[in-house]
Amino acid sequence: MTENQQLLADYVETGSEAAFRELVLRYTNLVYSVAIRVTCGNSQLAEDIGQTVFSDLSRKARSLSREVMLGGWLHRHTCFVAATVMRGERRRQHRENHAVQMSATQDQGEDYLARVAPILDEAINQLDAEDRTAVLLRFFEERNLRSVGEVIGTSENAARMRVARALEKLETLLKQRGVTISASALATVLAGNAVSAAPVGLALSFSTTALIAANSGTGITLGGLKLIAMTNLKLGTICAFLVAGLATDLLIRHRSQLEFQRENQSLLQRIAQLQSENENLSNGLAAAKRSQLPRLPAPSAQVPGAPVDDLQSTNLYARFKDKSPKLTAEQAETYLKANGRSAASLLAAFRTTDDPGLLEEAKQKYPNDPQVAFEAAFKKEATAEERRQWLDTLKRTAPDNALANYLSAQEYFKRGESDRAVEELVVASGKAQFQDYTQERMQDDEEAYLTSGYSVAEAKTVSSMQLLLPQLAEMKQLCLSTVELANSYRQAGDEVSAQSALQMAVNLGTRYGNDAPGEPVINQLVGNAVQRIALSKMDPSSPFGSEGQTVQDQLDQLNKQNAAIRELSQKVESLLPMMSEQDWINYKDRWRVFGEDAAFRWVIGKYGQR
Repeated sequence: MTENQQLLADYVETGSEAAFRELVLRYTNLVYSVAIRVTCGNSQLAEDIGQTVFSDLSRKARSLSREVMLGGWLHRHTCFVAATVMRGERRRQHRENHAVQMSATQDQGEDYLARVAPILDEAINQLDAEDRTAVLLRFFEERNLRSVGEVIGTSENAARMRVARALEKLETLLKQRGVTISASALATVLAGNAVSAAPVGLALSFSTTALIAANSGTGITLGGLKLIAMTNLKLGTICAFLVAGLATDLLIRHRSQLEFQRENQSLLQRIAQLQSENENLSNGLAAAKRSQLPRLPAPSAQVPGAPVDDLQSTNLYARFKDKSPKLTAEQAETYLKANGRSAASLLAAFRTTDDPGLLEEAKQKYPNDPQVAFEAAFKKEATAEERRQWLDTLKRTAPDNALANYLSAQEYFKRGESDRAVEELVVASGKAQFQDYTQERMQDDEEAYLTSGYSVAEAKTVSSMQLLLPQLAEMKQLCLSTVELANSYRQAGDEVSAQSALQMAVNLGTRYGNDAPGEPVINQLVGNAVQRIALSKMDPSSPFGSEGQTVQDQLDQLNKQNAAIRELSQKVESLLPMMSEQDWINYKDRWRVFGEDAAFRWVIGKYGQR
């Protein structure tokens, strides 16, 4: 039980006002910061919202679990109260429209936070429980990674991965609202600006009124809170004058002492974190400095240009190439216990053990989770009816994701229901979002291997090498089905519909044809193949795009891209066995941040010249 959980337990069990006031003092900055963002800087409204939140806490404390993460509960409840208030003033629509219009290249510091503030907490609130808890502990409660790991019951490395994954998901959520900010920049912004100091004395006001609300046994509206505050002021003027000096002095001293301790602890934690994060860099710099001075006596020099054969293979690549290491049931159980048997952890355990019982458990416990629906739809033994059921679930639970409609279209093509397939293709073409969960699946599997005792390099390597991508074959087959549909339209004399069908196939390939960060290069190859299949059925001299290109120009460009990718792949294939474990980590990190094509070039640049 954490210290904050103990304070909450003291308040629930003994009615300790001192414990409650201490909790309010600790979390006032968090609640006020969320409220001030959601209200677009309206401090008065933010104070009213904060008062409501702590009043609700005072009344609902007894119904909360003893293991509740209080920071997470307060964040979500503040968002709920603030959204209710702002909905009445019709500001939410204005904020979202404003956010969509923001430039992706604007400053990402405090000014940037001020612009994204109205939707930041709402986006955090859309994260799943595990990711939201990680973000709140790390940035809102200002804990270091070791402390985050202790609270969520995992290691420091696993906590680091959890926070990184949560930031990447938050980046995606913000991008969907028109706000482009990288996960690393988001971490910097949150670290410096997630929690700001509330007005002096606000915690005392919150706790006093909240305790009055708790003792009254009834809920209090914003108007009621203001009335209580005014009534208390009138009725308690004499008492207030008698104790104000002492109370204020004690509060300020206590608050100053706590703030000083927190700031000091925060600085110490930050220093420790920076030391840990820069340890490898420091070692590298030290080695570089030592190497700047030739060591005497000098060894015999090799003939320039002679082959270098002293590169030691780590056997990391050899250990996992063409192999499929699986976790044991005991290892999977340890991972699941650390992650609360969530939907994501059950799916990762299923993929890393091949235990079908874990997928069945996920289907039973989380039937409305889109990733569960995705995994269930590709189960090898699934019947056509089961596959149809889970694809419908995927469409319902991820209504903005075009992938569900594309997969559904191919199922209808298999059944010979071309009309319904065309309807799904039309719907898919009108959706901007396209997500096949590849990054999420790799990251979850990586965490499973890491928790089970694999090194960071091993976990990153295995999770990317062994991940199955069944959707790629479906997308290519869908393209072929769509081309056949276009042929049918042509035979019926409907060239316009034929061209429309081919264009939808091209659009499908374009969604996969970009070297997006975190996506394997095979996605780009499949996307290019889909585009080439559809384009080859068009008039090569017809216009393509808005820059004066023709269909043949686009085909030539795709062929060049494929040739370049295959050349890079061949070069990298011979260099992978030479890479150290640290460079395997660097390689996988670059892949996820810049794309696998960029990671290939980095490997060639470092190892190809030796």
